Amino acid sequence: MSDLSSAAVEGADPGGMLGDVLAQPQQLLDAIWRVESARLPRLDAPGGLVVCGMGGSGVGGDLAAAILGARGRRPIQSVREYELPPWVGQDALVLCASYSGDTEETLACFEQAGARGASRVVITTGGALAAEARAAGVPVIGVPSGFQPRAAIAYMTVAALECATACGAGPSLRAEIEAAAGPLAARAAEWGPEGPDDSRPKVLARRLRGRMPVVFGAGATVAVAVRWKTQLNENAEVAACSATLPEADHNEICAWPAEDMRLAVLLEDPETNARLRRRFELTAEVVGGAERVSAEGDSAFERVLALVLLGDLASVYLAVLLGRDPVPVVAIERFKEGLAARK
Repeated sequence: MSDLSSAAVEGADPGGMLGDVLAQPQQLLDAIWRVESARLPRLDAPGGLVVCGMGGSGVGGDLAAAILGARGRRPIQSVREYELPPWVGQDALVLCASYSGDTEETLACFEQAGARGASRVVITTGGALAAEARAAGVPVIGVPSGFQPRAAIAYMTVAALECATACGAGPSLRAEIEAAAGPLAARAAEWGPEGPDDSRPKVLARRLRGRMPVVFGAGATVAVAVRWKTQLNENAEVAACSATLPEADHNEICAWPAEDMRLAVLLEDPETNARLRRRFELTAEVVGGAERVSAEGDSAFERVLALVLLGDLASVYLAVLLGRDPVPVVAIERFKEGLAARK
């Protein structure tokens, strides 16, 4: 099938994943309000910001670092494991992000951060993480329940940016966030199921069908490329990879024969430096038949979030084209059950 009309999407997406994606622009302002309600402490943290989280809960830290870019004043690092880096101590702010509040890796990092005397903030819907944080007097940023963790991307990204501001790792981007909400809402309307059949995400989804996407990023789009990869994995249940320029030009391009089921998708930021722009141009020629996607927007925040929105929508549309419900993650749930059974 190739139908991506409202009726077709509604029939294939009974859980409403597409609606959650399209709501991202509105979620930005709600996210700001929720951060304000948590009353984050302002502190001087030379050790910077450490964002602990897995899957969709953890990607906000990567996107925040990408958005800040050269404006970053202190380190911002993501941790996706049970152990904090050895250098994390009293001079760092640790943001523990778990949508469910029961992610065991994040809970382990929360406990370690407390034992080391680091300042902590939590973002979650509840669970053990919220309970432990409240018992320890740690600020909790509450997020709405009722959707898949990966659909909370707006909340996770805004929270990471606000925590970066709170600990001195970056300037406040509140004005950029608020200014981007309107233009992103306009894109959501244009790219939604009632928009043109030749809209960017619908065309991308059709191009991706039957191919294995390899999503290339550079600079600010590296984190977005990873987001595209994981959304294609979870929403459409297709194999996908991500790659980083310029590193991929030193290895990845050797693995591109003329006949290949892979499709290179190049996520380009027009504000990146000239050397990287040249590499995108030549990489597209080397891999052949690449899909080139340029970020659009008046600020780094808008450009990154617009690319996130585009990739999220393309992944849901691809799921519809493949006849797959984009909400369930059966393999992940089965894995968690197996893990729990072996404790």
